[in-house]
Amino acid sequence: MAHPTHDVVIVGGGHNGLVAAAYLAKAGRSVILLERDDHLGGAAVSADAFDGVDARLSRYSYLVSLLPKRIIDELGLDLRLARRRYSSYTPNPADASVGLLVDHGDPGATRASFDRIGAGPVGTSPVGTGTDAAAWDAFYRDTAHLAAAIFPTMTEPLPTRSEARRLLGDDSVWEQFIERPIGESIRNRFSHDLVRGVVATDGLIGTFTSTDAATLDANRCLLYHVIGNGTGDWDVPIGGIGAVSGELEKAARDAGAHLVTGAEVISVSPDGEVHYRHRGDAQERSVDSRSVVGRRVLANVAPWVLQGLLGETGPETSVSVSNGSDPNGNDPNGTDPIARPEGAQVKVNLMLTRLPRLRDASVSPEAAFGGTFHINETLSQLEVAYEEATHGTIPAVLPCEIYCHSLTDPSILSPELAASGAHTLTVFALHSPSRWLTEENNDSYRGRLQAAVLASLDSVLAEPIENVLMTDAAGRPCIETKTTLDLEHALAMPGGNIFHGPLSWPFLEDDDPQRTAAERWGVATGHPRIYVCGAGARRGGGVSGIGGHNAAMAVLEGD
Repeated sequence: MAHPTHDVVIVGGGHNGLVAAAYLAKAGRSVILLERDDHLGGAAVSADAFDGVDARLSRYSYLVSLLPKRIIDELGLDLRLARRRYSSYTPNPADASVGLLVDHGDPGATRASFDRIGAGPVGTSPVGTGTDAAAWDAFYRDTAHLAAAIFPTMTEPLPTRSEARRLLGDDSVWEQFIERPIGESIRNRFSHDLVRGVVATDGLIGTFTSTDAATLDANRCLLYHVIGNGTGDWDVPIGGIGAVSGELEKAARDAGAHLVTGAEVISVSPDGEVHYRHRGDAQERSVDSRSVVGRRVLANVAPWVLQGLLGETGPETSVSVSNGSDPNGNDPNGTDPIARPEGAQVKVNLMLTRLPRLRDASVSPEAAFGGTFHINETLSQLEVAYEEATHGTIPAVLPCEIYCHSLTDPSILSPELAASGAHTLTVFALHSPSRWLTEENNDSYRGRLQAAVLASLDSVLAEPIENVLMTDAAGRPCIETKTTLDLEHALAMPGGNIFHGPLSWPFLEDDDPQRTAAERWGVATGHPRIYVCGAGARRGGGVSGIGGHNAAMAVLEGD
């Protein structure tokens, strides 16, 4: 075995890798981080996406909910996160002149908005909540209860399933959210198809499934979307998502971590040796092969990618990663290879000269776009779109949701652009699985998906979105569409899966092993010296830093 050159080698410079580097360097460990790109931050970066347009867009990730205040405080991050007044706006697809506006600043207005959309299809609520407005309040009291019990454990050693259930102390809530498909609870508690859909979307973002699936994938996805920092609020990072990675990079460098860009890792060995190709600067135009050896190696890449780096391609040599149940039927505890992940979304960035007009005259565009703008996301539409996508066709009506960063944080625009009334829009469309895409058809599908997104937007607006699209310096429309394959190319996310694989429950099963620090913190692989520190760790996913924090804690506990 080669002699260690560093206490810790980190593979991948996304935000989780930077969190791990900062914590470990602060604790006095020698740390080298290797990032293949020429910049750090992974998916949490801001960029000038359009030529001649002075706007720093959050190019991939865009909102923050799961980043614990504990990490911000312990690493001394100078971050500002802005709370949005409006939670969401959802026009009724059957009559877009009426919509549901959830206004945190005016509960009375929210109740009136529920009244305006009507009673919806006939349905009964066995829990006796009455109107959907009352049912909404009761549902999110339950998610707040979940958040209060579960979120504090996210930066501690994993509780067991039994311990998590005792922490919650409510068997009814546990059964609805953890044991039974979340679609059952949604249908039982809400009568209106639109309200059901708004609730259900939190279980489908980045997850290709039905809310009724026995795999409970939608339950796990919804859980992560509603527990962030004990409130479930999704906040806007002032300065764009790149401000988060920028602060983490600064914390890691200040602590003494050695951060190397242009370093493409080509192999990792179980004894901690990491081989990589390093690109010289533009003047040198050189590429040379190098290696480092860590007492521990932290993999801030998808478990499927780590499997390839380890050269483990068969069942007899598969890497074991503690990432929870796998709906594809593979055993995450190491008897089968990890399945290639599948993403199921398309991301579209736009620059607008102004916000578009709505068909709903009772709601201002500033309010509608001030939170999450849901389009064609009733529960029945979501389920139909899922069925269409599973049969290989782009949904006839593509479910979409929109975020307008610049309404909450105009600092990402130049003063001149902000004064002109311009705004950014980020569209995240669901049920667009990567199984459709190949290198040969990606460009064609990108165009078709972009057209489907724009058609979905136009179906609820009072004017075509093209009317307000800005043009760049060359006169081209300011619209940028990223398929799952585009994400794979840019970010090395296999299948474009934004969570690096199936999300896990944030607890161990009662009979799961807890012999090592890595197992207790949910970052174990089949190799004692190699830990997962990214979104593919148990309790990974989203811009949270939790995977990086927990891997660092496992290193420190195990030393």
